[in-house]
Amino acid sequence: MFSFRNSSPRQIALLTAFLLAIPETLILWLVEHKIGWALICFATVFVMSYLLISFMLDRFVYRQIKLIYKFIYKTKATKREETYYKYLIPKKTIEEVGVDVENWAAENEMELELLRHNEQFRREFLQNLSHEFKTPVFAIQGYVDTLLDGAMEDPATAKRFLERTAKNVHRLTHLLTDLDQIAKLERGEIVVTKEPFVMQELIQEVFETKLTKAEKKQISCRIKKESESPVLVFADKEKIRQVLTNLISNAIKYGKQGGEVVASVYKTDGKRILIEITDDGVGIPEAELPRVFERFYRTEAGRSMDLTGSGLGLSICKHILEAHGQSIHVRSTENIGTTFGFTLESKPD
Repeated sequence: MFSFRNSSPRQIALLTAFLLAIPETLILWLVEHKIGWALICFATVFVMSYLLISFMLDRFVYRQIKLIYKFIYKTKATKREETYYKYLIPKKTIEEVGVDVENWAAENEMELELLRHNEQFRREFLQNLSHEFKTPVFAIQGYVDTLLDGAMEDPATAKRFLERTAKNVHRLTHLLTDLDQIAKLERGEIVVTKEPFVMQELIQEVFETKLTKAEKKQISCRIKKESESPVLVFADKEKIRQVLTNLISNAIKYGKQGGEVVASVYKTDGKRILIEITDDGVGIPEAELPRVFERFYRTEAGRSMDLTGSGLGLSICKHILEAHGQSIHVRSTENIGTTFGFTLESKPD
């Protein structure tokens, strides 16, 4: 069945010219009863109608379609493109042009959605950045003002306030260092130097550095029994140490009193090793899991429990592992616990 939507301009012109020529031909034949004159009339009307309709379509309709294409592709046409617009685009059917416009609209909607998402992310980032800087800066300002107002005359008070000031200065320094590291990781300025090492040995070393903090909450740190056999990985040892330090620190910080932190190491497909750090703490709400690796993002429970962290630890972990060509993931259930897992390349033969 013929469809105008699926027709080219030439087909539309031919059909319209034919429909216009038929009535005139029939009238002339009925009046004159001369088949020759009727055929001449048919040919004349058909040809003239076809030429006129083709001209009108090209001149007024498809010229506008050309402008639409120029707008879609955002270009000032070169001579070569003008030829394309002139000879190729008019051959498209109306339906094909409609599809092209719909695709363009869909692509633009995706771009707009991405821009809206990025704008939301930018606002939240600036808000979080302001919050993270404001807290230690205001604290430092308060301590300094108090000291200048006379607290320096009391040595014990002066020492206490200076210690608190130093603590907040350290927090600011740590925050700036983390921001600088993320910026360098994103720009690819930090070189990843891979070497083979035993994963369990590095985990044990990090456990030992966090022993004091774990003992304060009576949390035990151990490697899962099924994962005790040494596994060689091929990665930047010091950067993976930083990843483990961040994950184990979080596991202790958000773990429950008297709980445990368990590290697991699994061989997966012969090319990668899966490392998991599990705690039995407060957990993370399911709705917030997709955002935990964003810079400065912390859950409400996490923000109330962690008053000293920069909120950049998990983001740094993600960037370090991406620099290794690997990934990190999280699964969690509220009031049951959280598991962070990441992959590393196994030692090549």
